Amino acid sequence: MKKTTLKDIATHFGVSISTVSKAINDSHEISSELKLKIQDFAQEVHYRPNHIALSLLKKSTKTIGVIVPNILNYFFTQVFYGIEQKANSRGYGIISCISDESLQKERQTVDLLSSGTVDGIIMSLSEETQAKKDLTHLQDLIENQIPMVMFDRVTDQLDCDKIVVDDFEAGYKTTKYLVETGCKKIAVISSISNSSVGKLRVAGYQKALKEANITFEDRLLVKVGKKDDLQVLIALLIANNDVDGIIALDEITAVDTLNILKLKGVQVPDEIAVVGFTNGRLSKYVSPSLTMVSQHGKYIGELAADILIDRIEHDGLMPFTTKTVKTTLITRESTKNIP
Repeated sequence: MKKTTLKDIATHFGVSISTVSKAINDSHEISSELKLKIQDFAQEVHYRPNHIALSLLKKSTKTIGVIVPNILNYFFTQVFYGIEQKANSRGYGIISCISDESLQKERQTVDLLSSGTVDGIIMSLSEETQAKKDLTHLQDLIENQIPMVMFDRVTDQLDCDKIVVDDFEAGYKTTKYLVETGCKKIAVISSISNSSVGKLRVAGYQKALKEANITFEDRLLVKVGKKDDLQVLIALLIANNDVDGIIALDEITAVDTLNILKLKGVQVPDEIAVVGFTNGRLSKYVSPSLTMVSQHGKYIGELAADILIDRIEHDGLMPFTTKTVKTTLITRESTKNIP
């Protein structure tokens, strides 16, 4: 069935295409009688506007592209939700993409979104992008004046709006809290060791250890790759029976760590306390419930959408801004109380 066009409607009424367009868009320039007739007819023939053509005409798609490294991380799910809520309230849709921690996939996604599909992009860098420091695809975005807001995993090498979580302070505060509850051998389990946020959290952890006169040990920093068996790594970690605290740098790893410790008969928190990052639903309902670091993902998403849309609608005349979001430690049953 042939799709009805503005030209078809214009021919039917013996008027110009411009008149039909104005009538459908409820312009005051067209008489109410003719406007109603055209609108009724357009509905009758199931006319649908060509959004691609309209976006080319207006040089606007009213759409935002969002690229995250890992959708299984509840933090990024929260950010997605915040972006969508804020964007929708301001009349924008979103296209959601996942880089899966891959530089190549991130590059392909950026190329797709920057080809006129969206008005701007909100993104967090993949781990591989940060490890290889290859930012040519993002430099092209900036040179082509496509607005971009980076969040969480950002780089100082690009001039754009940024929202960062104070990950150094988060690692520091979390470690300090465990020390204050009596922990003396605190391990970190990281599945994001090559990312900026992973490195900052470890740096904060090391600072807190130093302040407490606790020697940092390499064996207590456990880096988990995609092909590694977490159960084996934890078995090796606790083999000496001296580890009394574990910080997992993402929620799924924290939940898995808790379950593995329970399977091995370890009493949490009496023998080993556990803290995770990202305060998602899983952490509330496991037993014992997990102490977690909340990064306020929904708020970050709302803030990112607001900053990007403001820049889109003000033609990029605003100075670039970097916002820092503080974390909150939410204490539950997986850690002891401070004496």
